[in-house]
Amino acid sequence: MFTFTHTFSRCLRRWCAGAAAGLLAGVALAQPAPEPQAAHQESFQAEAPPEPQQALPAALDEGEEAPVRFAPIAAQPQPGESGAPQAQESASQPPGVLQPPSPDAQQIYRAARDKLVQIRTLRRATRTQSSIGSGSYVDASGLILTNFHVISDLALEPDSHRGVSVNVNGQEAEVALLAFDVLHDLAVLRPVQPPADPVPALQLRPQGEPLEQGERIYSLGNPLDVGFAITEGNYNGLVQRSFYPRIFFGGALNPGMSGGPALDARGRVIGVNVAKRLDAEQVSFLVPAGFARALLDKARQAAPMQGAAHEEMARQLLEHQQTLMERLMASTARSERYGRYTVPLPAESLSRCWGNGQEHEPRALFTYERSECRIDSSVFTGDTGEVGGIQLRYEAYDAPRIRELAFAYQYSASFANEPLPQNGDARRSAAECRQDFVQLKGMPARVVLCMRAYRKLTGLYDLTVLVASVNQPKSSVLGRMDAAGLSFDNALLLSRHFLDGFAWQADAQASAQEGAAP
Repeated sequence: MFTFTHTFSRCLRRWCAGAAAGLLAGVALAQPAPEPQAAHQESFQAEAPPEPQQALPAALDEGEEAPVRFAPIAAQPQPGESGAPQAQESASQPPGVLQPPSPDAQQIYRAARDKLVQIRTLRRATRTQSSIGSGSYVDASGLILTNFHVISDLALEPDSHRGVSVNVNGQEAEVALLAFDVLHDLAVLRPVQPPADPVPALQLRPQGEPLEQGERIYSLGNPLDVGFAITEGNYNGLVQRSFYPRIFFGGALNPGMSGGPALDARGRVIGVNVAKRLDAEQVSFLVPAGFARALLDKARQAAPMQGAAHEEMARQLLEHQQTLMERLMASTARSERYGRYTVPLPAESLSRCWGNGQEHEPRALFTYERSECRIDSSVFTGDTGEVGGIQLRYEAYDAPRIRELAFAYQYSASFANEPLPQNGDARRSAAECRQDFVQLKGMPARVVLCMRAYRKLTGLYDLTVLVASVNQPKSSVLGRMDAAGLSFDNALLLSRHFLDGFAWQADAQASAQEGAAP
């Protein structure tokens, strides 16, 4: 699975006949009234539901490669520290070391220096920093381009936060939010006090000049709040299976550089710094400049946004989940076999899957297989975390050498250990769940469906569907799907689509398929 870490700094802060129709009855949740926002912390990593203690073997064996993770690139002060913020890096990865710039990089930096700014989000009550990132002037009127995640507190909590830009000479200017694109992690700001003279600004590279593989790229920003800097790297194409286009930048990005510009050899903006891999070096990511161009066209005609932007964010996220569902339903469905069980998988073009299990041994009491798939469509939404992703997980067990009662006990324990959303919090309502025994293709199954609503993002719900086969005394398959940020109708549609992918093949069917296999 892939979870991006952004490069900015933050402070601690009818889907089945018969019984299935009844399962959905009553799940429609009334959108609850907003509750006071609690103090919070954010790790800026999409967190999967916590792994339960399994009655059956552990999901990851020693030596198995764990799913990789990505993180936002921004610096972060820690409690009790008064100095510069510290990088959010994995404990096993030392901070990247910047190499001396080449003459080309020196020239690019000199030409772009007066067009760079640091973006600070300050607490109104104390003027302390809650986030730090970078940005750049991209219009003579003073428009500043940065990442949404850099200014999410300003967008969502304007009563308690204000935004400030700081240029290379240390001059501060209060800024207002004009427009944002949460799906592509972009935002446009403007100084509250309009500049008296035209502002030096970077130009965007024309859309008719596509980047070439290996083309040199120069990324600028203020890493770790220690000063403006430039790093060099190469264009390596677009990230494969990214839901929205992202540039694969073969260069270093460090915390604090989120929102800074990435330039070509002629000093034109080709992208915006956004994220890096935590477990690798010089594997970084940029938002293509084409998305910035569309947002700038909107911002030039916009007045500063007033009040918290949850309504606009919800509108964009509803568009996102509709696009996600359309792509998912239009894609070629896949399936995976566990013995005689068949389970659904997302199209390979949309997802990444991993698996592990136990090798078959004649004397083994039981064997198992596990797999996990993720559609990397999550969108960072500030205090609500990652919204818009879909994850599937399967466990299959075969136990010919143990008694039926013992297998039933172990299987029941594994089902009971699955964490399901229950209590509500400041961001989401308490979950409402329904369960029933339903007949899928060739097999009865126990199905649990849970939904909960977002308090401030009206019209969006989280969905969990848990499926457990109950047709065999010594073999089984357990499937789970978690989806974040769907409309109610699309949540039901996705549930139906998921359940339709389960099947059990009787002996004659299985033998016929095996005989037809090459």
